[in-house]
Amino acid sequence: MKMGFRWYGEGNDTVTLNHIKQIPGVETIVWALHDMQAGEEWPMDRILEVKRQADQYGFNIDVVESVNVHEDIKLGYPTRDQYIENYKRTIEKLANVGVKVICYNFMPVFDWIRTDLYKAHEDGSTALFYEKAKVDDIDPMELVNKIAMNPDFTMPGWEPERLENMTNLFEAYKNVTEEDLFNNLQYFLEAIIPVAEEHDIKMAIHPDDPPWSVFGLPRIVTNQENIRRILKLVDSPYNGVTLCSGALGSSCSNDVVAMVKEFAERIPFAHVRNVKVYENGDFIETSHRTKDGSVDIVGIMKAYLESGFKGYIRPDHGRHIWDEQCRPGYGLYDRALGIMYLLGAWDALNQ
Repeated sequence: MKMGFRWYGEGNDTVTLNHIKQIPGVETIVWALHDMQAGEEWPMDRILEVKRQADQYGFNIDVVESVNVHEDIKLGYPTRDQYIENYKRTIEKLANVGVKVICYNFMPVFDWIRTDLYKAHEDGSTALFYEKAKVDDIDPMELVNKIAMNPDFTMPGWEPERLENMTNLFEAYKNVTEEDLFNNLQYFLEAIIPVAEEHDIKMAIHPDDPPWSVFGLPRIVTNQENIRRILKLVDSPYNGVTLCSGALGSSCSNDVVAMVKEFAERIPFAHVRNVKVYENGDFIETSHRTKDGSVDIVGIMKAYLESGFKGYIRPDHGRHIWDEQCRPGYGLYDRALGIMYLLGAWDALNQ
């Protein structure tokens, strides 16, 4: 297991590489060029700049999260082929600096959905929160405007350029079914996996967050059965999954421990975090500790250990604690605590 930490880059993150260096056990910076639009080919000089920055602190840049997939690919438009060619060239460039895993998602319109970025816990910390009734009743544009009121930090999946086209996107997806989305994903995978194999980069699809249809949009990376099907679309070790315990764990019907055991050989990258799920379908992100949420974090770490997991792992969203001013879900303190909990569980189990 190789521990990583998601970093948004110089000038785009309250957390510095110097801070991350002081967290025991972190080897990998999980990074991306966050200002690049979906479908654009990444420039080599920008990639090399990130490598230079990481090298100064002894970090590798083995994991990229994310190279975003253009909506035309998800929609199956004829224009998708040019965007896929750009994606292939980006894979080739990333391989040249030693990247081993690319995390991506295939979620229509939204990468993730929450109704509150700073919901208070009883202890005074705050965290990302999903209120089911509000999502069921709210106009999507109202939610967009709420997220956009956080002007200090770009939110991955909620970039202004994407949101400007929201109305047209909803119209485009009106007649797109889950089966259509599976077919369009297969087309994408059949094109890029041979390139990934050639350059020794594993593609790792991220689950939908939350793992069910929202605003009538189709979603397919939602459960064990669908992940099994996706891995068979192109049956290659380079077609993998970023198993996110928080995204999948927000549905009580998902057994994340069972998924780790079944898909271990196809999980090059893992997100491990906890959520507390309420009977009414609401959920809030908690500390990483098993006792604090609804996800068996220790059981998940045990399953990874017993499977001989050699991939990359990172803590995912953290709470906002000790008055830290940071990008929602991505502060330093609680994610550092999360790393120590995950490593402590690993070490205790590995006796």
